Parts: sequence; C-alpha cells; structure tokens
Amino acid sequence: MAKKGLITGVSLVLALLVLAAGVGTASAQAAGLKKGFYKKSCPRAEDIAREVVWARVAGNRELAAKFLRMFFHDCFVRGCDASVLLDSPTNTAEKDAPPNLSLAGFDVIDEVKAALERACPGVVSCADIVALAARDSVSFQYKRNLWEVETGRRDGTVSSDQEALADIPAPTSTFDILLSNFSSKGLGLQDLVVLSGGHTIGVGNCNLFSSRLFNFTGKNNPSDIDPALNPSYARFLQGQCRRNLQDPNENTTVVPMDPGSSLSFDNHYFVNLKAHQGMFTSDATLLTNGRAANIVDKLQDPGVFFDAFKNSIKRMGQIGVLTGANGQIRKKCNVVN
Repeated sequence: MAKKGLITGVSLVLALLVLAAGVGTASAQAAGLKKGFYKKSCPRAEDIAREVVWARVAGNRELAAKFLRMFFHDCFVRGCDASVLLDSPTNTAEKDAPPNLSLAGFDVIDEVKAALERACPGVVSCADIVALAARDSVSFQYKRNLWEVETGRRDGTVSSDQEALADIPAPTSTFDILLSNFSSKGLGLQDLVVLSGGHTIGVGNCNLFSSRLFNFTGKNNPSDIDPALNPSYARFLQGQCRRNLQDPNENTTVVPMDPGSSLSFDNHYFVNLKAHQGMFTSDATLLTNGRAANIVDKLQDPGVFFDAFKNSIKRMGQIGVLTGANGQIRKKCNVVN
C-alpha cells in the first residue's frame, strides 16, 4: 500500500505545536549523532546492515514488528545503548525481564554484527545496528527508507531486568502513566500517540488484554467486557482468546494487533483506534484525552502519519545515547568487551 505523503500548511503547524515540550530534552541527548557517521570509517556500514536485514525479512515478514519493538524497548531502558542485547553472568539482564521475553531477532542482529566486523572490525556499534535493523525491516515493504537514522551511538555495559520492568510502558497503562513515562524520556504527547502507531504491525498476547474481555468489572460475568471496546471487536477477541477465560495467565495465544493489516506498516492502527478497536488498555486510553484524541484524528491521513512517525522515531532514537568516549563498541552484541 503506497501511503506516504507530506504534511503541509496548517496541518504541519498544528502537528508541530504539540511537540514543543519534549523536543529540547531529546535533542540535547543527541549530541554526537549524525547522518552518515560511518561514511569514512566504514563506508558500506548501512548497506551491509540493510542487505542482511532485508534478506532475513524477505523470508519472515514478522521480523519488522520484532525489530521495531526491540528498538523501542532498548531506548526506553538506559537509552538507545543496546543493553537489551546483553546476556549477564552476574545478574538478570533486560532481555530476561517479562516485557522482553517475547522479543526475537537477536540472531539477525548477531548476523549483521558479524558481517560488519568482517568489513570494519571494531567500528560499528550494536546500538546503531538495532536502530538500523528497526528502520530497514519496516522499510523493506516499501523498498526505500521510511525514516533517517542518525548514527554514532556507542554500546552500554549494564543491563538489568528491574530497570526494564520499571521503564518499559505496560499495555495496561493509563494515559497519565504513559504520558509521564514518555515525558521522562524527553518525548512529548505527539510522540506518545504517533509511536503507538507501531502497533500497526505485530501481534499481542491474549493474557495482556484478556481482562478487558471477560468479567471486566469483577462481577463474575464472563461476558462483561470493557465498554471502551467496540462490541464486535470484543467478540472477535473473545473468540481468539477463549482459553484465557479459564486461565487469565495463559500466554501462548497471540492475536494480530491490526487485524487484516498486521504485516503492513501503515496508519490503519489509527483507523481501528478511532473505531474503538485498540487491543490494549494503553491503546484505548489515547482516546480519553482530548489533545491525544485530536492527534489520532489527524493521523487518519496516511501522509500525516508517515511524516509524524519519522520525526518521532528519530527523537526516540536520541534517548540517552552514549557517544564520543562514553560506552564501548562491543565485539559481540550479547557480551561486554
């Protein structure tokens, strides 16, 4: 689906006004990042990364959602420093925290790293590989870059499951909790709404939203659903997640987050959301705030969504980055040097 366009005139002004509160912090954290950071030290770095990622995504389109989620989870814990990739011999690492147990694609990251080490040993960071893999895997569908990735990140040396539990937004989060979480990372209201649109690809585990489907008010009525859900959509989800009626913690059943479009990166998430077909509480809660709901309305336009997403994910990629002499360039992405 060709859904790229431009924000123009008044629409651009309205979209940018809501960004003012969050831009300063994220931009301040981005010192040291730039487009084409490896132009001299490893000229084909981005080409090599894209070639590996595209080859793997061609055989498994689900990888796009997995890499986008990996990038988000990495940046929200200690900043975009590839700490989500680390195994730790002395403590439980981020990747072993419950929110990260369903992450995948680590083998592809290792494959990219190995290819880059052969070409330019000790030059390209794992943190940049995660950022590039997210962009390249999502862009595969369109065969062109959907957003620019500034590079120059260095890798962190600490990874803690407890920090992941504290910093990664939960699918049960209310609007105020989500906004506070994003604000603490230097992101604004626009970023919160726009980046939620990443749910246009991928799947959700039933146990993360089944409380909205069965006995919602706790009155022992299995058919009691969250009134914020479209009734038809709720019945669809009940049918998919019926095992969770007996066992709310059953976590092996997954459902596309954007039915009919779960492999296509587009603005369909916001079309569904407007129709009260947001899977998680954290989706539905975006409609409970007037300013957020207004942004959801604007993102019904595919062109507005694509332009807004490339700006918000660029800001997300600036969170807490290590540059210059900070951090390290790992030789292998899952262990510190």
